[in-house]
Amino acid sequence: MLKNRIFKRIYTTKTSLAGFLIVAFFLLIALFAPVLAPVHNANNPYQMPQKSYQIAPQPPSAQNWFGTTEQQYDLYYGVIWGTRLAFGIGITVTFFAFLIGLLVGAVAAYFGGKVDEVLMRLTDVVFAVPSLVLAMVIAAMLGPDIKNMMIALTAVAWPSYARLIRGDILSVKRRDYVTAARTLGAGGPRILLRHILPNSIYPSVVVASLDIGYIVLTAASLSFLGLGAQPGTADWGQLIAMARNWVLGTAQNPLAYWYTVAVPGAAIFLFVLGWNLLGDAFRDILDPRQV
Repeated sequence: MLKNRIFKRIYTTKTSLAGFLIVAFFLLIALFAPVLAPVHNANNPYQMPQKSYQIAPQPPSAQNWFGTTEQQYDLYYGVIWGTRLAFGIGITVTFFAFLIGLLVGAVAAYFGGKVDEVLMRLTDVVFAVPSLVLAMVIAAMLGPDIKNMMIALTAVAWPSYARLIRGDILSVKRRDYVTAARTLGAGGPRILLRHILPNSIYPSVVVASLDIGYIVLTAASLSFLGLGAQPGTADWGQLIAMARNWVLGTAQNPLAYWYTVAVPGAAIFLFVLGWNLLGDAFRDILDPRQV
């Protein structure tokens, strides 16, 4: 069974197991965020508590385990609730991008002709602009907000799925079992949904698992540039943006404010690493072209 293959692969491969454990660790943090860091603002749980209005960050202490950012936002609260926000952004954007790409790629490949030409040229238009630049433009036009940032990321992420799914469907639709189903009188939608898509979707699922980490990394980049989360939001990119004025420390101690960059930076690094390792495991399990 596929489920047994998945668990066997994860448990018997060190890198896959490491990825699974990292993602599971962050998932537990996201699920138990209200327990680990009690909500400060009931109307907006992602709003970090502000200890004071002092400009300089404060080092880790018994009151603030990870220290504070500039203007005294609690880093611990930001990392904990930023984990939940990272899962929300990564999974939501990947899901909708996958759904749009699946629809566009399936329609283009199955019907072909002018439909395929129009849809693929639309895909080429999106591909013509670097994804980060296009996401920045869309986010700037919509305004700095998490929902607008997610729309921008979805708008630039779907073409890769459309291309991949189209190519796999073009291969699968010529196989004998599809021809046999058509000969027996099966309709177009039935053939597409029951025979073609289930046998051509796995490579795209692998890419989606890898993309979750990339989406979170891109979202952090947009927030760092001021095109994502609002100041004070528990967002990893926003935390690093608050640390940019303190990277060099002081003349006497260049590492005086190391925690302002190291803590959110480590969270982003481990989150992306976990999804990449787990995605490699899914690739080996689901992609029949892998030996």
